[in-house]
Amino acid sequence: MADNTQAAEERVLMKGNEVLAEAAMRAGCRFFFGYPITPQTELAAYMAKRLPKIGGTFLQAESEVAAINMVYGAGAAGARVMTSSSSPGVSLKSEGASYMAGADVPGVIVNVERGGPGLGGIQPSQSDYFQATRALGHGDYFMPVLAPSTVQEMADLIYLAFDLADEYRTPAMILADGMIGQMMEPVTLPPARDPKTLAAKPWATTGHKGERKHNVVNSLYLSPEKLEDTNRERFERYEQIKAKHQRQELMDCDDAEIVVVAFGAASRIARTAVRDARAKGIKCGLLRPITLWPYPTDAIDQVIANGATKFLSVELNMGQMVEDVRLAVNGRASVDFYGRTGGVLPTPEEVLDQIERLAAGQPVARSAGAKDVGSVLPQPIDRKSSYERGE
Repeated sequence: MADNTQAAEERVLMKGNEVLAEAAMRAGCRFFFGYPITPQTELAAYMAKRLPKIGGTFLQAESEVAAINMVYGAGAAGARVMTSSSSPGVSLKSEGASYMAGADVPGVIVNVERGGPGLGGIQPSQSDYFQATRALGHGDYFMPVLAPSTVQEMADLIYLAFDLADEYRTPAMILADGMIGQMMEPVTLPPARDPKTLAAKPWATTGHKGERKHNVVNSLYLSPEKLEDTNRERFERYEQIKAKHQRQELMDCDDAEIVVVAFGAASRIARTAVRDARAKGIKCGLLRPITLWPYPTDAIDQVIANGATKFLSVELNMGQMVEDVRLAVNGRASVDFYGRTGGVLPTPEEVLDQIERLAAGQPVARSAGAKDVGSVLPQPIDRKSSYERGE
């Protein structure tokens, strides 16, 4: 994508949610449609105040369902457009997101996660990993999913999300959490782009003026063969994304025997634990996925080639990303999981304890907390009826 800018970079102290909004506008976003829900409401409030002042359109829709379909419409007309919500609100957007994917319409969806299932709670969580990476909605499709771990990355990755969406004609998601959305950190804001200088979209429904054929944006294919061909072409683009856009951060992984895998807010905690483990002489490293889809499988291959024999996935859920770690490891090393859920954050000491257990050849402990939630490792399912069990 062309990188045409208007203004120099700017260093400020801002909240994560507000940085997402400001950086989106600087990336060329001129349309925002959303609906308030904690803990992302500051993003929409910031857009409501600032977007009209630069010639953009902010609209609080009557529902999340309406908001995502407005995104579909603006994206089909070639605009850079965004919506944001938190967990249950994103679920309501799933059908519209699938329509966008089926019609090859770009747009950015932000999910500042809260605890679940259901209404859950407003504290930070990573329990929407499966929803984001296994396709948000029905049908055969994926979308780029970017996971910031700092306020600075909120700015950097929203830029990337718009570029990926436009280049590959796909929805793209920023998957953050309440902790990153609410915290304040120094951030260098990216320079502003003039939307008029962005690459043309010859497929968009912008009116033809009698100079070309009609452009049609549609996700309905009555011919099974045509739908199959369209899906296959789309998956060819997905393979290009996998080959070109895996992103991750590696810390102390050159000689690591134990590799902690964590993203977003959990990676900030894991980073401290890895440093403490190193100070105790444990050869431990951190692999932080930045793209959750495509998952950084090449980085997993790299650390295994470097000698890693044990992986520990640390997450703010009951075990989701660990499935992708297991798929990438493919039996070449052991994979364990440690997580907290419901908005509870693990301490660095908790994570360090799990690292020390692995280093000593012991199993990972049960999840810590005031109430024991049981083993964090998958347990066999007893498929007998209560009658057969004598209950």
